[in-house]
Amino acid sequence: MVLVILGTMMLSAQRGSRGWGQNSNYGRMYNPKTVETIVGTVTAIERRVQDTKMSQGLFLTVKTETETISVHLGPTWYMDNQDIQFQKGDEIRITGSRITFENAPAIIVKEVEKNDNILKLRDNNGFPIWSGWRKNNTGKRMINR
Repeated sequence: MVLVILGTMMLSAQRGSRGWGQNSNYGRMYNPKTVETIVGTVTAIERRVQDTKMSQGLFLTVKTETETISVHLGPTWYMDNQDIQFQKGDEIRITGSRITFENAPAIIVKEVEKNDNILKLRDNNGFPIWSGWRKNNTGKRMINR
């Protein structure tokens, strides 16, 4: 019985992460060899469905000294439940994998720092933290690892 409940919870988490997992087409774009750190200012925040195979995600546009780049954070259901939230004008430090997405440079975020607070979104291999995350019935966050 416990295995059935656990399996159901894991399927629910995967369904909510639709298209954002490490083994999805999008998730496989993360490349540990292209990880870099940038510092910049948030100029736009967008919630959108990137393609029909993905759930809604949170994306930032960040202006650095040398470029303006799209920053891909993660699914909105996960991002909305984090202590760090983003607004236009925020100064942030981002570490992630530089990719080309829709013919433009982008970064899939591993971690983001704002006001000395760090939000980790992926491990060193790009495995999403939310893949093992859920809320329990008290509303508290739990890690399922």
